[in-house]
Amino acid sequence: MARRASGGAGGRGAVKAARRPEVRLPALEEYGGGALSPDGDYDGLEFRDADFAGQDGAGARFMDCALRGCALDDTSLRHARLLDSVLTGVRGVGTDLAESTLRDVELADARLGGTQLHGAVLERVWIRGGKIDYLNLRKAKLRDVVFEGCVLVEPDFAGARLERVEFLDCALKGVDLSAVTLTDVDLRGAAPLEIAAGVDRLAGAVISTGQLLDLAPVLAAELGLRVEG
Repeated sequence: MARRASGGAGGRGAVKAARRPEVRLPALEEYGGGALSPDGDYDGLEFRDADFAGQDGAGARFMDCALRGCALDDTSLRHARLLDSVLTGVRGVGTDLAESTLRDVELADARLGGTQLHGAVLERVWIRGGKIDYLNLRKAKLRDVVFEGCVLVEPDFAGARLERVEFLDCALKGVDLSAVTLTDVDLRGAAPLEIAAGVDRLAGAVISTGQLLDLAPVLAAELGLRVEG
């Protein structure tokens, strides 16, 4: 089972730090192979280099599992529950995790594109390394989530609620923050920080002085402010 870590990088300022998961897996049994099953129940299993492309695991529950090097192209995991689990080196385009639940999950070195997580709930999730293109988190709920050392290209947070979310040594390119609600969101570690939409929704976030200067033209445009030399 995962042991909950108490968050706290003390020198990060007044913003509350996210609590990270510390997933300590039991001795795992090797997955016997075969296709995923809708509403399947997977407990204490290791999935290594499995190809789940195009398979239907909607509604499945993964508890105390490890997925390593698995292919998830067009895999349906809608309404799935990933609990106290580790995903390492997973890859795929069009993975459907809409309205799923991720709790006490570590995702490392992923290579994903067009992943659907709209309406999902992420709690105590640590995403580190890798690259995720066109991540759809519209209307999702994120609490105690850390993005570290990863590249996010055109992630969509429109309408989402983020509470105690940190971006550390990340690239945020073309992020959509339209109608987002932010509480204790630390963006200081995002470089670059490129906001395509929703710059008016930054209340509840903290940025650095340098980021403020970089965002000045976008903020001026949002305010209708003319800047002339």
